[in-house]
Amino acid sequence: MKALLSKVAGGPETLVLEEVPDPVPGPGEVRIAVKACAVNFPDVLVIEDKYQFKPPRPFAPGSEIAGVIDAVGEGVTKWKVGDRVLSSTASSGGMAELKVVAEGVPFALPDDRSFAEGASLLMTYGTTIHGLLDRGDAKAGETMLVLGAAGGVGISAVELGAALGMRVVAAVSSQEKADFCKSIGAAETVIYPRGPLDQDQMKALSAAFKEAVGPEGAHIVYDIIGGDYADPAIRCIAWEGRYLVIGFTAGIPKLPLNLTLLKACDVRGVFWGAAVARDPKGHARNVAKLFELWRDGKINPRITETFPLERGGDAIARLGSRAALGKIVVEID
Repeated sequence: MKALLSKVAGGPETLVLEEVPDPVPGPGEVRIAVKACAVNFPDVLVIEDKYQFKPPRPFAPGSEIAGVIDAVGEGVTKWKVGDRVLSSTASSGGMAELKVVAEGVPFALPDDRSFAEGASLLMTYGTTIHGLLDRGDAKAGETMLVLGAAGGVGISAVELGAALGMRVVAAVSSQEKADFCKSIGAAETVIYPRGPLDQDQMKALSAAFKEAVGPEGAHIVYDIIGGDYADPAIRCIAWEGRYLVIGFTAGIPKLPLNLTLLKACDVRGVFWGAAVARDPKGHARNVAKLFELWRDGKINPRITETFPLERGGDAIARLGSRAALGKIVVEID
């Protein structure tokens, strides 16, 4: 099979397309002929050895895929050859023609959904539904501020927040992204400057956040980017609000912990991958809810760019530039 491999630590330009032996499913495993692999920010980090997981090299980046079961291992009863599925990949292996996973990992891909759509559901929307329901105690009528709202995870937060009856304020870096977020359910938008931010910029951003979320404050801050944006965001949080830590595309921040006392707020980590491993039944319930919302048209993966496998490095570079709107997907013939 062909696979786009990381053989040395480095940027997207270090990835190479090579022929490697076909993986063989063992007992309780299935092999997926991959048709699409969504690109996510961890793919930017993992090839540079900056992610919390460091797969042994060589490895193919890519953590969420969709395709067709083309082989099953001994004892597998849940799937048969020809079944359409979407699946996570345990942080790597998606940018390849074939991927082996345990039979309990995939979910059936509805016949009326494309492989690109299927590959764009689990990690982004899975992270957010876990974050909002399991970690954020989200409630209808509450206000949520989403930082980095125009990326894949951010879009899932805007859509899911709106679907849950929340008032969503989308914080983004351009008017184009703000307009996009309004079109998918954001009630208000805030455009922030590119970092790093000085003290005057942070103070101005805090004021903009406070105005947008309203006098009661943000009941949930959904922080995908961190960096210099975290301080202004926590200053607009509501009494007993929940600050959800999702990621650090702008760097790992240092929060002023005195504000957690003054606001009686919580800072809660959202680690979807570990939560899936620790509570597979809870994960299955969340995915069932996602499929219900997907079927009803309340969420919809937004694929804005596609690349062939041989240009998977370009797809990762495009995401890393933070210029993309929506999901970027690598399609595999």
